Amino acid sequence: MWRPGVRSLSSITKFDTKKFVVSLKNGGFTPEQAETAVNIVNRAVNDGIYAITKNLVNKETLSSTAYQQKVDFAKLKGELQTMDKSEFNNLKKEQENLRTDLTNLKNRLKEEITRSQAGVRLDLNLEKGRIREESSIHESKIEDTYTRIDEEIANMQMQIKSVKTQVMQWLIGVSSGTFALLLAFVRFFG
Repeated sequence: MWRPGVRSLSSITKFDTKKFVVSLKNGGFTPEQAETAVNIVNRAVNDGIYAITKNLVNKETLSSTAYQQKVDFAKLKGELQTMDKSEFNNLKKEQENLRTDLTNLKNRLKEEITRSQAGVRLDLNLEKGRIREESSIHESKIEDTYTRIDEEIANMQMQIKSVKTQVMQWLIGVSSGTFALLLAFVRFFG
């Protein structure tokens, strides 16, 4: 059976069907049998070639698909770069906000310490004045006041050290994370 678009066996393979018919006749086939055998072989080969060519892709389709994939990859690369830039900018903004918060916290702590010290000094001056007036009665109260003041200052210093340590740990963590992201960005796009 002949199919459109499929060439005959002899045009594809340079197969000489007439020579094959002669060989079959010399082998004892009748002319009709030889022609029939050649037609059957020709049809079988043509059907096989047709089945194979049906599954092949033409050059234009392949070029079009390759071009579309290049376009898709370029688009994806651009989107990834945009996402990385926006994430980096967000991290920078967050880091700046944290620095501002830390500066504000530091200023508030200084104010609290100054206020506490002023209050303590005022209390000390008042206590000293009372001691002068009633020295024998209030000596024990003065000792209690000094002890309480020292404990509060020690507690404040411990709290300040604790806050400083936490702030430094947090800053190191943020800096390390930012540096790691920067290295990943450089490695990914470098």
